[in-house]
Amino acid sequence: MLPLRVLAMSLAAFIAFPTFAGRAAAPAAPQDGAASSSDPVARGQYIVNGVAVCWRCHTPQDEDGEPDQQRWLLGGPVPFEPARQIDGWAQVAPRLAGLPPGSDEEFIRLMMTGISRTGSPPRRPMPQFRMSRADAEAVLAYLKSLKSTE
Repeated sequence: MLPLRVLAMSLAAFIAFPTFAGRAAAPAAPQDGAASSSDPVARGQYIVNGVAVCWRCHTPQDEDGEPDQQRWLLGGPVPFEPARQIDGWAQVAPRLAGLPPGSDEEFIRLMMTGISRTGSPPRRPMPQFRMSRADAEAVLAYLKSLKSTE
């Protein structure tokens, strides 16, 4: 039987990250082999769009409530609220496309340790990732490859 803490964490993740049934799916994941590709941009794209699903919060929605493909990862209002009041819940997700907030090393530290440039965990619903350095660098390479138009 699972410990109560594990069950509670699973329920919290389910509440914080709904499946968005009926909404647009993420862009197509890279083809076979891209996840282990030696191309850091392709690996970063796979992680950002297919694994970490950053687009759910960091891509604004269009008038139909779908992710706006023209403003991919440009930040905007967080599209959902927690089921109960949570202190510090972020209302706006920052832009990631082009150049994420902070220095490269601060962003990599955030992805590796879950600690932001302020020395604190990021505001919820942002998860505290524990990526390898190679994965964090690939995520940064992908985000930098995107052209920020705003």
